[in-house]
Amino acid sequence: MDRSLVGRFAVITGAGGGLGEATARALAGAGCGVALWDIRGAEIQRVAESLSLLAGPVRADMVDVSRQEDVERAVERALEEFGRVDYLINVAGIDYTLPITALTVEQWDRIIGVNLRGPFLTTRAIFPVMQQQNGGHIINVASTAAVRAWPNASAYCASKWGLIGFTRAVGTEGRPYNIRATVVIPGGMRTGFFDRPDLPIKPDPSNLNDPANVARAIVFVLSQPPESVIQEICLTPLTETSWP
Repeated sequence: MDRSLVGRFAVITGAGGGLGEATARALAGAGCGVALWDIRGAEIQRVAESLSLLAGPVRADMVDVSRQEDVERAVERALEEFGRVDYLINVAGIDYTLPITALTVEQWDRIIGVNLRGPFLTTRAIFPVMQQQNGGHIINVASTAAVRAWPNASAYCASKWGLIGFTRAVGTEGRPYNIRATVVIPGGMRTGFFDRPDLPIKPDPSNLNDPANVARAIVFVLSQPPESVIQEICLTPLTETSWP
């Protein structure tokens, strides 16, 4: 166990499955308290129950990260439970794989709302807490779609490219308060993200990463000495063909 995470407290969005769940397990196993946020209430309850025997405290909140009132209420509850927030890890993300001419305005707004507005709202709510603590770490999970482009993914690519710029800007604002910011750029993962009817071609699961591998990388990022920060990390499956 990395002792540097013991007694720390993390908010994790999209924690009802996939990488969010894997990250929650990795952090709870390292002795970190975790607040699990997801729009899927039953799923975060399942994850919370499965983590109850690990070292740190766990709470679950049903949160739509695109809704300001949901985020602000959940931050208040996390502070009531933990008294502080050391880590914010934005994992929640969605996509509709459609040509630009078929993508509706509502679908565009929903993708941007969850993937980019969500990290803005969570950061905006938690940043003052970290300022008062004189420290914290914000991790935003992007995608290789943030640095490469594919057809039928205009909104998704836009949201993830924007997330890189947002993270870097937040990092510059956080420096005077010892707040670090990191963008994680994972390749394809076995998270269920590709199990969607709008995907005509699905990747071979053998060419996808176990989300636990990416979660371990997130723990590594958080474990760096306070005077250092990994500002960006890219982790892909060895055999992924979408990356050179």
